[in-house]
Amino acid sequence: MAEGKKSDDYTVDMNKIDQGKEFEAAPPPTPSPRANPAITNNPAFPVLAYCGSSIMMTVMNKYVLSGLDFNLNFLLLCIQSLVCIAAIQTCKSMGLITYRDFNSDEAKKWFPITLLLIGMIYTGSKALQFLSIPVYTIFKNLTIILIAYGEVLWFGGSVTNLTLFSFGLMVVSSLIAAWADIKHAVESTGDTSSKVSTLNAGYVWMLINCLCTSSYVLGMRKRIKLTNFKDFDTMFYNNLLSIPVLIVLTLLVEDWSSANLARNFPEANREGIFFAMVLSGASSVFISYTSAWCVRTTSSTTYSMVGALNKLPIAVSGLVFFDAPVTFPSVSAIAVGFVSGIVYAVAKIKQNSKPRTGVLPTPVSASSQSMRDSLRS
Repeated sequence: MAEGKKSDDYTVDMNKIDQGKEFEAAPPPTPSPRANPAITNNPAFPVLAYCGSSIMMTVMNKYVLSGLDFNLNFLLLCIQSLVCIAAIQTCKSMGLITYRDFNSDEAKKWFPITLLLIGMIYTGSKALQFLSIPVYTIFKNLTIILIAYGEVLWFGGSVTNLTLFSFGLMVVSSLIAAWADIKHAVESTGDTSSKVSTLNAGYVWMLINCLCTSSYVLGMRKRIKLTNFKDFDTMFYNNLLSIPVLIVLTLLVEDWSSANLARNFPEANREGIFFAMVLSGASSVFISYTSAWCVRTTSSTTYSMVGALNKLPIAVSGLVFFDAPVTFPSVSAIAVGFVSGIVYAVAKIKQNSKPRTGVLPTPVSASSQSMRDSLRS
């Protein structure tokens, strides 16, 4: 999430949290003389690269999770973390990026944030397993509302009326998406009750994911101010600390019998599944680097708009690659969600360009004010 700000001015851009382990990237080093300036300084290339890496990560995760009865989610997350650590360590050794070395004291302070991240990524993978990519993308927008209220209560945040309008559009798009999904399940042939139960499970996981995501983002914001972590520092510690936890969880909780492994990794597309796992892990690094590249060659304003516009191709990718139902309600939900993202981006741009005015209409009790004061200290 690179906007060139110091950690004290850290702001949350939900357009960059939708893709799982995606973090604000530090600005990449100045291109070497061998680099082609026509490519490195052309704003079209980083924008396309950022959008492509976002779509690739979502599609690869969905490809793995859409397998019949896939239930090794912790293993998937562990492989992604291993790939991410290997990738950024390679980039660091090549001088492409930099981040601080491992420190046990910093690791202890950061470990609770890693646990929240594991909860966020795991519940997101479960929701994506039961829901289509368009519905998942649309419902993910609701996390923005939870974070906005959390910032009002704990950090003294504020929003404008235009931002509130975008929140309303997000809620409407989510309701339309849920109605379209349930309507399609009821009207389709086959076991209707089973399809509706699958959707209900997806909605429950999606709700838990929104709560986990908002807790992770708000907690990370507070911890970054205390540790002064930079962007690739957060990526390094989050992935490194999550590996032992994920190994323990997958060995204790998940079924490692030969029969279950054969069910999760059928011989016909076993290689494709492993390749998708590795590629989705590498995508987190691609997203971080291309987001920084995009900010460097364009501006924070352009990058915010790209993040909003990126919602549309991600949702459409679900219609193209996974045969999600294409109906008037589903397309309408995507369109409304797309507009809500644009309105939110415009609102944030306007809000950041002038002194903060307008407060989210939330009653502030004495206890919440006390909580604010304690968190600020």
